[in-house]
Amino acid sequence: MARGPVDVHVVRGDDGAIRIAADPATAAVPATGPAAAPDFARAVLDVAGAVLTWSVLGDPVPPVAEIHDVGRAQQWLWAVYGERVAGAVHACAAAELADVGVPSDLTPLAGRAARLGFGHWAARWWPASHLDGIPALQPDVLGLELAALTHECQQLFDDEGDQPDDCVAELVGDHRVALDPLIQWWHATPPSTDTARQLESVLRSVDDAADSAGLDGPALRRLRSALDRPRRPDGTPVDLVTLFVRHDDYALAAGDPLVAGGRLIARGSGTNDWRRYPPGFVDAAETAVSWTARAFGARRRIEVEVVAHIAAPVTAVPLAAEVRVNDGPRNRVPLSRRVDVWTGRADLDLPAGETQPHIELGVLLPGFDPGPGPEGGADRDSIRALIRRRLATAAQSDAHNSPPHEDAYRPFLAEITAATTDEDY
Repeated sequence: MARGPVDVHVVRGDDGAIRIAADPATAAVPATGPAAAPDFARAVLDVAGAVLTWSVLGDPVPPVAEIHDVGRAQQWLWAVYGERVAGAVHACAAAELADVGVPSDLTPLAGRAARLGFGHWAARWWPASHLDGIPALQPDVLGLELAALTHECQQLFDDEGDQPDDCVAELVGDHRVALDPLIQWWHATPPSTDTARQLESVLRSVDDAADSAGLDGPALRRLRSALDRPRRPDGTPVDLVTLFVRHDDYALAAGDPLVAGGRLIARGSGTNDWRRYPPGFVDAAETAVSWTARAFGARRRIEVEVVAHIAAPVTAVPLAAEVRVNDGPRNRVPLSRRVDVWTGRADLDLPAGETQPHIELGVLLPGFDPGPGPEGGADRDSIRALIRRRLATAAQSDAHNSPPHEDAYRPFLAEITAATTDEDY
């Protein structure tokens, strides 16, 4: 993370929107333009009057800002970028300037905002994979830390109701089941460690957020009681495996198993584009999508196998494979989950004697799918490398003591639990 001021460009667009970015080329194009990173490589946060964006593969601060309501954004601009940038935005909004470079300050709120954006990214794009050996995050642990961060970042939000990322009460309510395990972890962790400080900070912020939102319940009352009492660690190592048990067994669904037989024509791997289905459906590995083409007399058939995510639904869902043969039309093959795979089959329209068909195959959820995009294998590989580095850091989170720090991308508690409890990956 950079430590000194960073020059940013403030640009007023033809539509009146104002953009802030360290890269002048990025500042001059819309967020969805050709210079933008793929969806799965960007952390995005909806804030008052604007959208903030970070590349998860780059320096976390400062973010790119697309401001559509300068009046609302002024409440946080100075606290994220510093007074000089806030003044430049005001001048651009008043048409006194159209494009100006100005130093931004790396503020504490900028670091917390980057961390909150990354946390939302992890909830959506974390590439959990049995095939790649990347463990899934415990969603309730991540959800409570996001609640704490959102509460700490309240200056970014207002009461207009158009900021879906301002969801403290929902996050606490949905994920409060993790409160008791986090309290036990905190009590069993030596107070001089970074993890103990992080746990206490999260728990106190969740308590404050719940109180501000008027939330109540047994788990929240136990949290308040634990925070009010002096903490006396007993030195007993905490068993995170026991504390954060996940029910990982794959359940059977109604899909029919693929039947062997016929003459093999070809087989290959498809494209696993993370953008085309929601999180928790498909193993994130590049090799998770595969196909086999067979001949049964004059009939030609494609059989599709897609490795399921650990959390994949077992109820009926319209997950599908999209098949394209020899640059022809795209056809969809319904998939159903059976044990740890999604499977499906369909007849192929192949010319007689065709022995090497060119087959493109991807997996998608109709209604969610934005359509096939440019090949992003290299970017997905970069994301996997980033996650492996983060997990390696998380596994050593308490290898030595260090003072509190404002590292926007330091490991989340959910990453620490994933790195230390998923031995089967």
